[in-house]
Amino acid sequence: MKSNKTIQQYCLALCAGFFLMSASVSAQTVDQSTPDGLIKAVVSDVMASVKSDPEIQKGNVPRIVDLVEKKIVPYTDMRRTTEMAMGPNWKKASPEQQAQLVSEFKSLLIRTYSGALSQLRDQTIQFKPLRAAPDDKEVVVRTVVIGRGDPIPLDYRLEKTPSGWRVYDINIMGAWLIEAYRNQFANQISQNGIEGLVKFLQDRNKQLAAAKPTN
Repeated sequence: MKSNKTIQQYCLALCAGFFLMSASVSAQTVDQSTPDGLIKAVVSDVMASVKSDPEIQKGNVPRIVDLVEKKIVPYTDMRRTTEMAMGPNWKKASPEQQAQLVSEFKSLLIRTYSGALSQLRDQTIQFKPLRAAPDDKEVVVRTVVIGRGDPIPLDYRLEKTPSGWRVYDINIMGAWLIEAYRNQFANQISQNGIEGLVKFLQDRNKQLAAAKPTN
């Protein structure tokens, strides 16, 4: 059983990992030709945005959601993230259901970890050397979150698309985000079908939206 301190560090790292994946900063400041260049620029930009915004630090969820939508979503591949979390069940969903699942899963991730995002203060990111060939289409960028507690390994899985590099999965302390949700999604579908999973995500998002900030 992890201690409360370790759980808090894990949640913070997970939040940082998902929310620092990418940002829609200007092309002049981001080198999209390399995956590690993108991640490095994004981390600096998003952390600076959080630390300079008192409302985000207070846990203002609408402000955090706005930050994520503007600075993160454009450079992630939430469709692929959702598809991989669904596994074989993805093909069983209609196009309309797939669109719903992508939208609701994105909202779930944003709202689940919005509180942790507001706690970013003194954390820094240590980047590991990129191990990839120039023609690789999928790579892993390895980093370590340095804060008040123990260092936390945090890796990003990216794919090269016609629009540039996109993040679709992250690994925190040996656990990939997609794998963490795959069993939960499969259980919901086995019990209630695709529509049951859509409703589960919708209900969870409503609960999170109604909850008061704890920060």
